[in-house]
Amino acid sequence: MSENLPLVFVHAFPMGAAMWQSQADAVTDRRVLAPALAGFDGRPRLDEPAMDGYARDLLGALDTAGIGRAVFCGLSLGGYVLFGVLRLAPERLAGLILADTRTSVDTPERLAARRRSLATAQQQGPAAIAEEMIPGLVGPTTHATRPHVAAAIRRLIESQTAGAIADGLQAMITRPDSASVLARVRVPTLVLVGSEDTITPVSDAEQMHRAIAGSKLVVIPAAGHMSNMEAPGDFNRALLDFLDAVPGDAGRHRPGIQNVP
Repeated sequence: MSENLPLVFVHAFPMGAAMWQSQADAVTDRRVLAPALAGFDGRPRLDEPAMDGYARDLLGALDTAGIGRAVFCGLSLGGYVLFGVLRLAPERLAGLILADTRTSVDTPERLAARRRSLATAQQQGPAAIAEEMIPGLVGPTTHATRPHVAAAIRRLIESQTAGAIADGLQAMITRPDSASVLARVRVPTLVLVGSEDTITPVSDAEQMHRAIAGSKLVVIPAAGHMSNMEAPGDFNRALLDFLDAVPGDAGRHRPGIQNVP
């Protein structure tokens, strides 16, 4: 009898692993891991921040935890890191969930904004980054009706260090275009996006959906860029439905979330 694959969550910028708590609580039939990327949640920083560097560090953390193949779920920066995993070790993916992310590099205007944010992080720290980012991270419905979500995101950002935030920005500034890796995806894939996401909008999700043969696209209503926190019920339903359809072959493990060091 086949057994359930582990599920690995890869967090957004600049949040840390705690952003996945609702999803970890919802998934009870398999081992769930939420490794902090290098530099985040107090982990040592990369010597040279880059997307493939984050991907190598993530794979090393999973090696230490005894995880070979798994279902991977990444949101925003987490998606960028998973594109790195696809470049470096596609055999490790048994399923793929891409949430509120995109394959393209930044426009010149967006690159200029990231460089301004890099200076803000270095000079003023995480609280200033939170103040700058939160208006765009959640959708207007969340701002109007679920202000506690924005407050929770602010706490997650402010819990990180300026160095980790600067590294993440530098890695995003230098990340490669990843459109070409999507044609190589040969595993079940779910693309998720908030209907009110203005950072990686529905059009980006539709583009990835078209590029990945057999993928499923789910648009989460009344949610912005942080769709898993803004609409956890809808996000979790899509996640669980997808997991039910992924063939299991990796062995049943203790349920619950593990923050892999």
